[in-house]
Amino acid sequence: MEYGLIGEKLGHSFSKVIHNMIGSYQYELQEIPKNEIDAFMRAKDFRGINVTIPYKQTVIPYLDSISDRAKKIGAVNTIVNRGSRLFGDNTDYIGLKSLIERNDILIKDRKVLILGTGGTSRTALAVVRDMEAASVCKVSRHAENDDADVKVITYDDAVRDYSDAQIIINTTPVGMFPQNENVPINIEDFPKLEGVVDVIYNPLVTRLVRNAKARNIKAANGLYMLVKQAVAASEKFFDTEYDNSLTENIFAKVTSMKQNIVLIGMPGCGKSTVGKALSRLGGRTMVDTDILIADKFGMEIPQIFAQFGEETFRNAESEVIREVSQQTGIVISTGGGAILRPENVSALKANGVIFFLDRPIEDIRPTANRPLSQDRAALQQRYNERYGIYTQTADVHIKVNARQDDIARRILKIMGK
Repeated sequence: MEYGLIGEKLGHSFSKVIHNMIGSYQYELQEIPKNEIDAFMRAKDFRGINVTIPYKQTVIPYLDSISDRAKKIGAVNTIVNRGSRLFGDNTDYIGLKSLIERNDILIKDRKVLILGTGGTSRTALAVVRDMEAASVCKVSRHAENDDADVKVITYDDAVRDYSDAQIIINTTPVGMFPQNENVPINIEDFPKLEGVVDVIYNPLVTRLVRNAKARNIKAANGLYMLVKQAVAASEKFFDTEYDNSLTENIFAKVTSMKQNIVLIGMPGCGKSTVGKALSRLGGRTMVDTDILIADKFGMEIPQIFAQFGEETFRNAESEVIREVSQQTGIVISTGGGAILRPENVSALKANGVIFFLDRPIEDIRPTANRPLSQDRAALQQRYNERYGIYTQTADVHIKVNARQDDIARRILKIMGK
């Protein structure tokens, strides 16, 4: 391996995709068991590598020198091999600082809580101190100091004694794929909160960040940090500098590539046909939640309603939505009532952009295979009940007034592809 990423588990890493966009060099992912890291580091069989969990501190004794920044943090995520001499740096610092600045989250003179005490928390501590935070505490399940000059408190302590915190930075894995709906802390316990940063990038938008944005609090997830640190690492590998436009372009491309396209709307509005057009034109896999539910029961949806009732159907629908929403880069066509449960909307927004396909009610025909809209009166009632929810839920409102291919092209253009 010349260039790549090492760690214990790398199954869901975006790093290879990002580095392939930076330059023409080959970038590989190499999982290394703990009992093999010593041999790997001694062999020095690489030119430049990134390091992730759990080896950011493990690698330090093997290095000939490390940057002042990495020394202060006590963790290395980038190593360059120059003539068998290994130089370590920490580009996570650059990534996190850039993420905070890009989202206009003010740290200076603010009271900051860093969730977690692992390697990334050390990076966050260095960043907010350099950005002149008024005070900083780390929050952990156990109040044990991992750093001589930073206070470590419990989550109960944070709620009781630090409810006036203005910034929260999550460096824990809570909320990471596949436990997308978990949150490390309840932000409603912090009424003075001004900003939330979550270093998790899978899902693209964690529930913690969604909760913050729902309260009009500035909030951001870690994908931009990942891209920026990768670009900075590449600069170290090749002793060069890139214009910041490279980071912005890659971030936009990766976001577009990884985001799901979620289609909502009334039964008969064209979600399935537009979804198939998106799949064909955009090269994305399409999933139809109604088909998945039918497959789960081994019967058509009207039969599910007749035999088990609507509540059983909705429970199955929520389970299917939770599962498919954890995927990235796909098209999801939902049932007409999928948006009735807030947990479904929350799951869909974790990795998705929601498009409301708004077809005029007079153009939609009631059919016998739709249990709740089999006649014109029932269809109109569903429309009246749901229209406001569709508009409030959607990120983008699309009027269905053209051919399916044209609508699909419009959606792909909005997605940046």
